[in-house]
Amino acid sequence: MDEPLSNLDAQLRVQMRAEIAALQARLGVTTVYVTHDQVEAMTLGHRVAVLRDGRLQQCETPRRIYDHPANVFVARFMGSPAMNLCTLPVADGRVSLGGYSLGVNGHREVVVGLRPEALALGVDGVPARVDVVEELGADAYAFCTAALPGGETRLIARADARRPPARGESVHLRPLFEEAHLFDAVSGERLSD
Repeated sequence: MDEPLSNLDAQLRVQMRAEIAALQARLGVTTVYVTHDQVEAMTLGHRVAVLRDGRLQQCETPRRIYDHPANVFVARFMGSPAMNLCTLPVADGRVSLGGYSLGVNGHREVVVGLRPEALALGVDGVPARVDVVEELGADAYAFCTAALPGGETRLIARADARRPPARGESVHLRPLFEEAHLFDAVSGERLSD
């Protein structure tokens, strides 16, 4: 199937995803499904192959790709909103962000990846300004700008949908480093698992 849902409206896409998944399960037939829509890939795929310029980047279960992206390209591609990626210097074997640090060996700088759910709005962490709040019913996302060592950086944090921050509000984003992904700053390949 080559992007079979691309011309449908949002509600019909959701309905047809469910229909295709049920049909596939009932028939037990192997299906190659091509899509640029990661929600479709994550919903319908038992195994997902992420391609870039015709080259295979990673082929795993949807959960494995989300939890352990092989490189910066896959990390940026899978997840909505996208993973926050910050290139940060390593000093004395540690990378720091907002007063929190993580041990890193053998690198002068790394790309730290944090999913929006791994940045918590709190009383400490990275000072940031809320530019936009995307409210999606049960979820809310704060799109913020923060001053990081490489310059101003856009960071996205999941917020409490019942009490989201206001546009223009100053907030602090606390990185949950236990959920951080580390990538080589030069090659973009994953450093840890």
